[in-house]
Amino acid sequence: MVGHVLQDKHGRRMRKLRISLLDACNMRCVYCMPEKPHFTPQEDWASAEEIVRIAGHLCALGIEEIRLTGGEPTLRADMLAIAEGLSGLGARKLGLTSNGLLLGEKLEALKTRTDLRFLNISMDSLDRDNFARITRKDVFETVHGTILKARDMGFSVKVNVVALRGLNDHEVLDFVDWSGREGVAVRFLEAMNIGVMEKDFAQRLIPAREMIGEIRKHYKLTAQVGEVDATAYTFVADNGADVGFIASESEPFCGNCSRLRLTAQGHLRPCLFTHTGINLKGVAFEHYPAAIASILDLKPGGRMAHVAQPMYQIGG
Repeated sequence: MVGHVLQDKHGRRMRKLRISLLDACNMRCVYCMPEKPHFTPQEDWASAEEIVRIAGHLCALGIEEIRLTGGEPTLRADMLAIAEGLSGLGARKLGLTSNGLLLGEKLEALKTRTDLRFLNISMDSLDRDNFARITRKDVFETVHGTILKARDMGFSVKVNVVALRGLNDHEVLDFVDWSGREGVAVRFLEAMNIGVMEKDFAQRLIPAREMIGEIRKHYKLTAQVGEVDATAYTFVADNGADVGFIASESEPFCGNCSRLRLTAQGHLRPCLFTHTGINLKGVAFEHYPAAIASILDLKPGGRMAHVAQPMYQIGG
């Protein structure tokens, strides 16, 4: 029965859940945030207990991996309590996506009090001035230090780099060198045609294949075999670097998508690009199969052209 409950009409089984804890962020990255964003009032957030309860029901139906996102999830005061609650649900993988600004002070508690071991940390430049230009925050040393600290503490760390033509495209090879030197995986993400990026998308997009071709001029890349629903092409370079490419725009992976998304308000959505969903706050477990079925009916088979909400409001 479990396979039927979480399988959509295209034969895709949903096994990954992304939970947006809030839409607020303490950075203003040029590809994500307007300089003066509007954030959801705290009183509209689902409580920590409600988030854990919903996630628990979904795990009982077959969700295997959970990732906390935002906005910036470390801004939420009860983030650790949520991570603790999720740790007891039996998911085989519990992760967090963060900009790294406040994460360093929470690493010890995450390691000792939770099962959360997988960290994706954004760092779009290795140059302090360029980092500040892209994020509108002069905090490169803090973020870089947190990445290395998490690595040294035994977390599985991946660095997310949104590749932007004219802003950080000259640093692609620097990141490959850095990955090999520091032993930290790097994932290059194509800019997405969402929110504030829409007006600059055509000039900023760097297709993944273009980056791969440029790297191959300097390094030998050995392709790695991933899971069928993986979002990244991954390679090991001959300097030891672990690099991957998430080609959301040029080569969408929607056909193998296995994700459901829970918003900060407790609404379950089938896709990053869909504005509709079902409010699961207060819904009893016996009603979940019907609710999930209606959600999966909304899940598109391929890439949708546009999304109304900005990225920070839907959990990237």
